[in-house]
Amino acid sequence: MKFSPRPLAAAALALLFFVLPGAHARTETASPPVIDAAALEQLVAAEMREKSIPGLALAIVHNGKPLLVRGFGKANLEHDLPVTPDSVFMVGSISKPMLAVGVMLLAEQGKLKLDDPVSKHIPGTPESWRGITLRHLLNHTSGIRRESPAFDGDKALPDIDLITATFASPLDFPTGTKNQYCNVCYFTLAEIISRVSGQPWPQFMASRVFALAGMPATRTASPTALVSRRAASYAWRDGVHTNVREFVVLRPSGAFISSLNDMVKWESALYENRILSAAGLAAMAVPGKLNDGSVAPFREPGTGYGLGWVTETIDGQFRVSHGGTLAGFRSEHARYPQSGLAVIVLTNAAAARPDQFERKVAKLLSGK
Repeated sequence: MKFSPRPLAAAALALLFFVLPGAHARTETASPPVIDAAALEQLVAAEMREKSIPGLALAIVHNGKPLLVRGFGKANLEHDLPVTPDSVFMVGSISKPMLAVGVMLLAEQGKLKLDDPVSKHIPGTPESWRGITLRHLLNHTSGIRRESPAFDGDKALPDIDLITATFASPLDFPTGTKNQYCNVCYFTLAEIISRVSGQPWPQFMASRVFALAGMPATRTASPTALVSRRAASYAWRDGVHTNVREFVVLRPSGAFISSLNDMVKWESALYENRILSAAGLAAMAVPGKLNDGSVAPFREPGTGYGLGWVTETIDGQFRVSHGGTLAGFRSEHARYPQSGLAVIVLTNAAAARPDQFERKVAKLLSGK
């Protein structure tokens, strides 16, 4: 089932699309990359050895079709369980572009606008939040502090309580003058999804997003919930692997668990526009602009932050991506829209750098 954007919304999204010509153009005539199996095996083995990674799941997708979907190493050291494409990892902040897709879907349905003030959907916001819009929340330019002062990973507080606890905190900078990573912003977006859709945000994401992509393993789940094929998370300390304690309560900014097979389905659904229109997906890849019209670097020179995605150009290829960090899990989902390539990496090691490893994989595939 595909929802078409309203004409005005589609036109606005199309204007954004032309800011980055070809950034999300279909490339179905492009040949898939040739995978050097031996070189890839060596690359994976070296990465796991150097970063002391117990388990790694890797997918290479081209034009929405999987070329490689494979697990390496152990999902659970205690029980000697291998990583498979069905092993379930916490994906951390890869949840952010997922939630952003949920917001964009509601925008395409005309149920909200990205330039709505937050106060339109959440009552009682302070004067300092007056100029903050949903767009500011999505691209981290709101000025709201990164974490709620009431956040406690061991306490099951409602999301709205964490949001309202932030009201008394001054903004870290005037809205729209810089970008700064903000988890509270995505708590707020999830709360808005619940209020606008009439469903709790986990149910909305399950029924209106993940179900359309065919992702049965992707959902919210606490560490105490029973999850089939769940991977354990580890850190390397003093020459041995140790368990990493996970938060009892997961928050919207890093809410979801998923498997490699599900992440491949997610990539395919994005590519095929089964959840979101091409114009909507293109709009997500446009880096947010500041009040003065400039694009502030997001953490590193040459990067930006769109509507849930980090944007940059590497070796002449436009790249949108997001990583995830939670307990001992590290993950990365990178897309190269101009070539149709996507690389997904899930790991269960605190020292892993899947963002760097993904770039090595992409470079190997490019033959450079």
